[in-house]
Formats: sequence, C-alpha cells, structure tokens
Amino acid sequence: MKIKVCGVTNCNDIHALTAMNIDFMGFIFYEKSPRYALQHLSLNSIKAITTTKKVGVFVNEKTENIVQIVQEASLDMIQLHGDENDVQIQQLSKTFEGKIDLIKAVRIGKQTTAVLQHQINSLPEGISAILFDTDSENYGGTGKAFSWQILDQLEITKPYFLSGGISLENHKYYKCLVNQPFALDVNSKFELSPGKKNLSALEILIENLNK
Repeated sequence: MKIKVCGVTNCNDIHALTAMNIDFMGFIFYEKSPRYALQHLSLNSIKAITTTKKVGVFVNEKTENIVQIVQEASLDMIQLHGDENDVQIQQLSKTFEGKIDLIKAVRIGKQTTAVLQHQINSLPEGISAILFDTDSENYGGTGKAFSWQILDQLEITKPYFLSGGISLENHKYYKCLVNQPFALDVNSKFELSPGKKNLSALEILIENLNK
C-alpha cells in the first residue's frame, strides 16, 4: 500500500520522509491552513526533492497561481481540495498536457450514496485520481474519519487516496474494503503538532503496511 504524508512543513521532516521512502509528500498551499507550506519552506527547497512524488494541495486558488507554484516547485501532482469547477480543472489539464496528475477531493459528510455517486460521475476527464476525505468547514485536517464502508457502495472507476483521520489504530481496516484504495493519505494523526510529523509513528505505519 502506498502512503502519502500530507501537510509537510519543514526540511527535517522532508529528509526523514525521504529516507523512509515515502511514496508521496503533500505540501499545502492554502494560507489559512496551520500546515501552510510556505510559512517555513521555500519553493526551491521543495523543488530539490527528487526521489519522492510531490503533491501540491490547493483550495480555491487562482489557476495562474497554481501553475506558477507547480512550475517553480517542480510538483508532480495537483490536489484540488476546494470547490474548484470543471472549467478550472480543464484549464489545468490543458496547460500541463497530462504531464501533471490532477487529484480531486470528494469530501464525505452527510450526503446520500446517490449524491456521492453523482459527484464521482460528474468529475471531468482531466482528473486522474480521487481523494476521499471527511467533510469540514476548514477543508480537511480535522483528524476525523468518515465511515469507510460507504466506499463499497460506490462505483469508483479511478484510483483513489483514502484520507481523513487515518491513524495507527484504524488504518488496518482499509483491508476490509472491496474497493481498495490506491494509497493512504495521512496527516494530523501522525503529528506532534500541526506540521511537525511524528516520525516514529510513521515508521510503525510503514512496518505494519509492509507485513
């Protein structure tokens, strides 16, 4: 199982996660987030990462700003975690000509299965993968999990990241899903404080997933 560590904010964690061979590092480019990447990192320091896939997380950001950050930080993937519309998604897809994968977050709250299925079916062609997260006013990072079983009631035709409150206590339950995730996306449950990762807990997670 692949792992994405989201909300990376400092060079020490970057070096440690690189040594752990983490599959994806997520950098949040949303100024209202306590894990805002550019508070302590430069785009050049992110660009210097070459052995791990770099995911830029954006929330209702202007297209031109996304493009600039992707190019200056040499990002591999774009995660759209807000209320981005189809026009913007198609603009980004056209700009990068398929060279940058686009991930669209689908936030799961109190919707019915039918509504969720409609959200999935309505995603434009430019989307390469889905990220399922717990719905919140702050666009993620709540540490709360949704009921993962709902994913087995959906027809999911794209690879997906499972996110939202994944911890050492509950991560193993992904194995019960028929619709298996492409990767687990971890954040607040593997932190000492917002943006400071609990590296020992991540090492245990990796060990558990490799069993």
